[in-house]
Amino acid sequence: MNSAKPFRYEHRGQHPVTRRYFVRRLLAHFAVAIALVGVSLGLGMLGYVYFEHLTWLDAFLNAAMLLGGMGPVNMPTSPGGKLFSGTYALFSGLVFLVVTGIMLGPVAHHLLHRFHWEVKD
Repeated sequence: MNSAKPFRYEHRGQHPVTRRYFVRRLLAHFAVAIALVGVSLGLGMLGYVYFEHLTWLDAFLNAAMLLGGMGPVNMPTSPGGKLFSGTYALFSGLVFLVVTGIMLGPVAHHLLHRFHWEVKD
């Protein structure tokens, strides 16, 4: 298995990857998930600063709370802010699902690969 390609998965007839390679694959997926959350948080902050004229710190708090599934701290007052907040809430729910898939994908693949791998004589 080529150690430079953590996103290339082994196929059914190949040996399962080593524990070390599997950890590298998990770390690579974790890095992608963190990047996605960071970009999403940045977009949320920009939206709150632009539409609701919040300070960067308050925009961070609102975006982080919505992204984490808790809801906004400052209720939007402008029509644009309300549209942005609702859209960002829907977007945040999708980000949650995508990040969960990114993080659980390698684990599910590894487990299923172990169940389906056949030892060839």
